[in-house]
Amino acid sequence: MASSNLSASVIAVSRDSQHLFSKPVVDEIVLIEGWGIEGDAHAGVTVQHRSRVARDPTQPNLRQVHLIHAELFDELESAGYQVEAGQMGENVTTRGLDLLALPTDTLLHLGSDAVVRVTGLRNPCQQINGFESGLLREVLGRTEDGTVERKGGVMAVVIAGGTVYAGDEIRVEVPKGISLPLAPV
Repeated sequence: MASSNLSASVIAVSRDSQHLFSKPVVDEIVLIEGWGIEGDAHAGVTVQHRSRVARDPTQPNLRQVHLIHAELFDELESAGYQVEAGQMGENVTTRGLDLLALPTDTLLHLGSDAVVRVTGLRNPCQQINGFESGLLREVLGRTEDGTVERKGGVMAVVIAGGTVYAGDEIRVEVPKGISLPLAPV
């Protein structure tokens, strides 16, 4: 089932060839099918995140593209934190789309050509506190019923390549059949 969210858009794109926490905002990113973002340290067929490489470097890379919703930055600002696009390591900063509510395998059409498949939730780690002390508790907590709540965005793999710019529209294609909720990847 395809759905359109006319208000969903890319507000910033970021990449970095080094394994650093934050990524600088750039004018465009080029997505490569099955690989990730050209020139980004996390691109590759197999896992590129250092902690995951140490455990098993042959794992498939389900984290080629990291997306965060700008609404999280608004929430963090009301809690006293100043976070801008790219500073939490995301490649694509969105607005107008509830990324965390998407089911697994949702396709996101970014701009005219690029398509990513959502694989799961980013699992925020202690590095976030290295960026700004106390930030981890704002993006990783528990709901009233005790369920772990991860707000650090979603991870995806590139299904169709293309160039993505700030201002590009995001079109959402929810998978047919039974939807699976996102889990950490």
